[in-house]
Amino acid sequence: MENQIRLLSTKKLLEHQKDYLLNADFLVLEEDFIEIKSKNFELSSVNDNLIFTSQNAVKSVLQHPKCEDLKSKNVFSLGMKTKDLLTENGFNVIAYTGYAADLAEIISLIYNKESFTFLSGNMRRDVLPNTLKENRITFNEIEVYETKLTPKKITNKLDGILFFSPSAVESYFKLNTIKEEMFFCIGETTAEALDTKLRDKKTKNIIIAEKPSVENVLEDVKYNFEK
Repeated sequence: MENQIRLLSTKKLLEHQKDYLLNADFLVLEEDFIEIKSKNFELSSVNDNLIFTSQNAVKSVLQHPKCEDLKSKNVFSLGMKTKDLLTENGFNVIAYTGYAADLAEIISLIYNKESFTFLSGNMRRDVLPNTLKENRITFNEIEVYETKLTPKKITNKLDGILFFSPSAVESYFKLNTIKEEMFFCIGETTAEALDTKLRDKKTKNIIIAEKPSVENVLEDVKYNFEK
């Protein structure tokens, strides 16, 4: 037991995801470092095209009584799982990418005469709206959910930490510092948030999942520690 690899997941994993790590003989600590809440919002000034950058935004909009009215509009999406959730619920996704900068570029180059409504959270990144502003693209923003930081002090010695959002990175560093851990990130934006926190560190052991999914993060954990 003494030489088992000790991991922290900064969100609670599904049972089969946790079992994947336990079966590989890791010790796993799980804590939710953020909390997602839907909020009341109006859908009265929606433009011709919609932008979703998270599954949380989709889930919140699906609960709105006027949700059906949006399904005639074209949708631009960030992430495969967000795109799948939209498609499963009858939305017409015409473009999706893995990263906000790429989505902003597609809109700016090809769809710059269109108008957009960005359905976002309170802690969304600035990359996409800033690029749209710089390119003078017509858009407005409706905040449809809230992310609340729920930091916890971790006293256990850790070998690896799993991050699934920039918000979780922010929350973790509210009460914790790093030592020699290896970091596993679900995507580039999460890794960028982590890199900002590690600016004064000589060694940055950051592994970014090839595809932005929990399963890919877990595979990276197993592969890197088995090496």
